[in-house]
Amino acid sequence: MDDERITSSKVQDSDEQANEQSLRPQTLNQYIGQDQIKHELAVYIEAAKRREEALDHVLLYGPPGLGKTTLAMVISNEMAVQIRTTSGPAIEKPGDLVALLNELQPGDILFIDEIHRLPKIVEEMLYSAMEDFFVDIVVGQGPTAHPIHFPLPPFTLIGATTRAGLLSAPLRDRFGIVEHMNYYTTTDLSNIVCRSAAIFESHIDNEGAHEIASRSRGTPRIANRLLKRIRDFAEVENDAKIDQKIVEKSLKLLRVDDQGLDQTDQKVLRTMIELYGGGPVGLSTIAANIGEEPDTISEMYEPYLLQIGFLKRTPRGRMVTERAYEHLGIQYINK
Repeated sequence: MDDERITSSKVQDSDEQANEQSLRPQTLNQYIGQDQIKHELAVYIEAAKRREEALDHVLLYGPPGLGKTTLAMVISNEMAVQIRTTSGPAIEKPGDLVALLNELQPGDILFIDEIHRLPKIVEEMLYSAMEDFFVDIVVGQGPTAHPIHFPLPPFTLIGATTRAGLLSAPLRDRFGIVEHMNYYTTTDLSNIVCRSAAIFESHIDNEGAHEIASRSRGTPRIANRLLKRIRDFAEVENDAKIDQKIVEKSLKLLRVDDQGLDQTDQKVLRTMIELYGGGPVGLSTIAANIGEEPDTISEMYEPYLLQIGFLKRTPRGRMVTERAYEHLGIQYINK
């Protein structure tokens, strides 16, 4: 279900990844938004370059689609080093990690997305790699097995996660730079939409860009996805001009409302209201009713609904707020 959502912040397929890659900024100056993080990183990067050292290890955390992977690539460009990218689930055993580390040159970056999903045995091998730049591996089996001390060049590990709370304390403590990625402002998203439209060679006015930004859930990936779909409507119906009128018409057809909620978001809220009186209701119960996994709801839907004040967490479960009732046009009954 989630992969069908126009407002999903997950990357869907190889074509979309290629499109997204073309929109990625290459430098901190090109990167729009996250100003505090950019300022801090600029200092850390400049200091590392002056000392001719590898940048300290970096942990980026926050909801999906906010630019963690993009920022890792920007750091690589600013440091003028190579970056190797992988994900936690892809590193299944210590040998996989050793193979990745073996290809790094001094100063290079290893980027691990979804780092909270690393197997425990791999995570433990990372400790010495991050702190002292070596790993100990066992070669052979049985009586012939013997350890080998494997030195590594100084490198930078950049970890990205949507669930920082799942990281173990020993791993989290080994990151010298820890940055929380926040949702973007409408102004920053408007600028991102205008930049992306220019790359697409599409004409968009300020009102159209603002309308897309205001419905993008504070997330650049969603803003770019909406822009691409609206561009299709504009080319067919409006001589390729993207203005507020065509944006509103397109988003109505895409069933994205003025708060950026789509059918699935509304289904979550309406299910809680109609079946459970607005809550409190448990996450697993919500998931069973709408046919989703609890983790998908907690990672993909819930953060934005909490951010805009439509949901709240209580010790007894999730509750729909009065503000969400008003948005849905449902009478609120105070309990």
